[in-house]
Amino acid sequence: MSDEITALQHFDDASLDTAFAALAEQVRRETASLSDPEAFRLHWLGRKQGRLKLISEAWLKSAPPEAKRALGIRFNQLKEQIEAALEAPAAGSSKTTVQGIDITLPGTLRTPGIPHPLLKTMHEIVSVFHHLGYSTNLGPQVESDFYNFEALNFPENHPARDTQDTLVIASQQSRPSRDRLLMRTHTSPVQIRTMIAQAPPIRIVIPGKVHRNDAADATHSPIFHQIEGLCVDTNITFSDLKGTLDHAMKALFGSDVKTRFFPSFFPFTEPSADVQISCIFCGGKGCRKCKHSGWIELLGCGMVDPAVFAAVTAERRKVNPSDDAYNPEKITGFAFGMGVERIAMMLHGVSDIGHFYSGDMRFLEQFA
Repeated sequence: MSDEITALQHFDDASLDTAFAALAEQVRRETASLSDPEAFRLHWLGRKQGRLKLISEAWLKSAPPEAKRALGIRFNQLKEQIEAALEAPAAGSSKTTVQGIDITLPGTLRTPGIPHPLLKTMHEIVSVFHHLGYSTNLGPQVESDFYNFEALNFPENHPARDTQDTLVIASQQSRPSRDRLLMRTHTSPVQIRTMIAQAPPIRIVIPGKVHRNDAADATHSPIFHQIEGLCVDTNITFSDLKGTLDHAMKALFGSDVKTRFFPSFFPFTEPSADVQISCIFCGGKGCRKCKHSGWIELLGCGMVDPAVFAAVTAERRKVNPSDDAYNPEKITGFAFGMGVERIAMMLHGVSDIGHFYSGDMRFLEQFA
């Protein structure tokens, strides 16, 4: 590698092209058999005695002002060629780098994924009812007013149908009221869809995400999960409902848990009831978590209102005018619904519902 730089006598384009072409050819010859990239780099790009520094001193400084721009362009092109050669050594290079394995480094730990605590709780609840012969049905989260309210016997002036309680889809005013879209406020629309599509007997559980226009706090979230159940057949009584839920609560919380039912009101069931279980924290003796009552309210239930069967029958008769599968004089049924987050908070001692949605791995890893 010769470091001699011959002074330029002429600075016209042809002379510059000839001079830099010779340098470029020299770079190509050297990189074709490049065995020591570091020596090559220092030879051409060294800060004190590199060839580019010598070229700059010999040519750029002595060039007339009108030739400096053309010379600078060719100088930068040569520098880029050298840098490219260093980044991608020639294919004919005789030096091969082999990447070994450093056995002193810690290994890569692959941690298996786990179900989210809400999904885990949901699966546990659904499993209880699967063992009772129930199947699982699902439905859309964006529902029409008919399935979410009208078929479930909600009157037009019911507070739940107000936008302060329900998240509605924008620009629905031109549609008939029953066709207006909203985010479902419960999984009950799947009950209606199932009965319209299927004649009795029916035994289903419906897990899913629901949406309400609620402000987030320690016990409320605008998005949460529900599991509802529906049983329709001949000779279904309130005693069947009580026995089913009593068994489910014992399967979830232990055989010592007791249940009791209080009269309540829901538009889609009659009679309706709230279900309480004996406090799992104090055994029914009374503590701060059960407000010293010994009981915790957990879910709602009731016998399916004949008005719901009437709405289902009206829809089924659009296909078969003589359909009488849901005649309330022949069949009865019960329904129930519970919040998954509330049960998960009780089972795992979580005080703030927001932890389930925070994405904080420190919280979620506790359930691994």
